[in-house]
Amino acid sequence: MLDKLQALEDKYLELEQLISDPDVIANQNEWQKHTRAHSKLTDIVTAFRQYKEVRQGISDALEMLNDKLDAEFHEMVQLELNELKAKAAQLEDELHILLLPKDPNDDKNVIVEIRGGAGGDEAALFAGDLFRMYTRYAENQGWRVELLDANAPDLGGFKEVVFSIQGDGAYSKLKFESGVHRVQRVPATEASGRIHTSTVTVAVLPEAEEVDVEVNNNDLRIDTYCASGAGGQHVNKTESAVRITHIPSGIVVQCQDEKSQLKNRDKAMRVLRAKLLEAAEQKQHAEMAQNRKSQVGTGDRSERIRTYNFPQGRVTDHRIGLTLHKLDFVINGDLDELINGLVTAAQSERLKEAESE
Repeated sequence: MLDKLQALEDKYLELEQLISDPDVIANQNEWQKHTRAHSKLTDIVTAFRQYKEVRQGISDALEMLNDKLDAEFHEMVQLELNELKAKAAQLEDELHILLLPKDPNDDKNVIVEIRGGAGGDEAALFAGDLFRMYTRYAENQGWRVELLDANAPDLGGFKEVVFSIQGDGAYSKLKFESGVHRVQRVPATEASGRIHTSTVTVAVLPEAEEVDVEVNNNDLRIDTYCASGAGGQHVNKTESAVRITHIPSGIVVQCQDEKSQLKNRDKAMRVLRAKLLEAAEQKQHAEMAQNRKSQVGTGDRSERIRTYNFPQGRVTDHRIGLTLHKLDFVINGDLDELINGLVTAAQSERLKEAESE
């Protein structure tokens, strides 16, 4: 492990020289490529340097203990040595995690689809709550949210809403949100105060670039139609809405959010590429016959992943057994504790798998 870490630090120093070279700076494409590579190594090199300092501290402390010391000073050095050993063990764990192969999609933007499931109007209202929850979380992260398509019933919320989130590490943090989200609460229309249970399906897809997925225009059937719902004078008068069918896979996407047919087509193509990338990756995983399930689940949309219980003010993530009694904060976008728990669980599982191979 140490040889690999030293090689990464050497590469880091080499990249530092390159991004400071005037000739490289003059070539912005080349400079940006080296800057991204340098940035990706920063965390692991920083941890490695701390580890080397701690190991040197342990070596110095052991040397001092071999000298003739008075009892009080000996005890002080021994305490420092114990602290350094604990720090070294902590850094070793961090370095093992940082050395794990990264998901190639982690740095991508995401496309999120939220659909009301069982529960009718209440499910649609909760879909609206989840849309606001993710929007606020994205704002807290400094990310940008763009609405791609929406089907909003008269009573509020969404039967379906599709949107993109653009920002550093968006997929790495949101990828565990795919699945069935269950809500337990008393609907506003429930006179008897009876608690209803409804479900909403969330899908988080890494947004594919054109280089990730090649789409043959001959494989597409593109239909235009009049948009429906709120939207101004263009609704039901101009065929601005776009539906794209990818004939080989049968995947259908649509967008009617923009007044411009061209903009709707561009947005629909972004969703289509994301769905094709997801389908290709699922096929690859199946071919690899991966039978092991991670601690945070498979990400299958049929899997119930989380329950939001409003009467008790709690939210429970069933994959990692984490219950938080601060539902008001969570539903307003405070997802850090849940997401950090899921990321940590996934890393632990990958470490176990790496050690067993």
